[in-house]
Amino acid sequence: MEYFDTHAHYDDRQFDADREALLASLPEKGVALVVDPGSDVASSRLALSLARRFPHVYAAAGIHPHEADGATDAALAEVEALCREDRVVAVGEIGLDYHYDFSPREEQKKALAAQLALARDLDLPVIFHDREAHEDTLTLIRQFPTVRGVMHCYSGSLEMSRDLLNLGWNISFTGSVTFKNNRKAPEILAAIPADRYMIETDSPYMAPVPCRGRRNDSTLLVHIAAFIAACRGATPEQVAEETMANGRVFFGI
Repeated sequence: MEYFDTHAHYDDRQFDADREALLASLPEKGVALVVDPGSDVASSRLALSLARRFPHVYAAAGIHPHEADGATDAALAEVEALCREDRVVAVGEIGLDYHYDFSPREEQKKALAAQLALARDLDLPVIFHDREAHEDTLTLIRQFPTVRGVMHCYSGSLEMSRDLLNLGWNISFTGSVTFKNNRKAPEILAAIPADRYMIETDSPYMAPVPCRGRRNDSTLLVHIAAFIAACRGATPEQVAEETMANGRVFFGI
């Protein structure tokens, strides 16, 4: 059984001590593929460097909403250059975050629109972060109907999931689905079509139950897959196979 971790930040400093050894060990531990999305120019560069060194790792390049006030013309031009590299398979992580508001909301929307336009022009999918910004998220992505996207670490409602599916988007789930306070997750997981979902760790964050509180990594996908399988009346093997196939199609791998 092999897994595809479609969203893991191995560029994060929490991996500085053992990044190389951990990434090298993943295939023998059942993790066949990883996508590492950037959150700014520097992390996008590092993600690409990892993708060049490890054949099972791919990169995405983008400016996260937390960093949107740094989305200058020069920064966006560098993101575009990175997105033209062979090992970069998506624009991301991009989106809106109205929970922390680390960047002004208008700056977030401006940076997002620029990167959605980039994805449209380069025919790349986007990896999308939405936190407490559901209405503006749907408004903006509807302005780019040809852009394919995945809503990462999905935290919205069943109704919003249907809106995203109707727009042709995929939905991705992290260890947060295993948390006791995530009461919406089982219903959404049971309803989502088999060809429209993916799994991810969002490492080093949000380790799933029973590993909460530790640094997350791709080997913990087994716990996420087991929880999703139980919600769907499936087996972990089915979840692994479906999400592997969906991830490969979505990212063109």
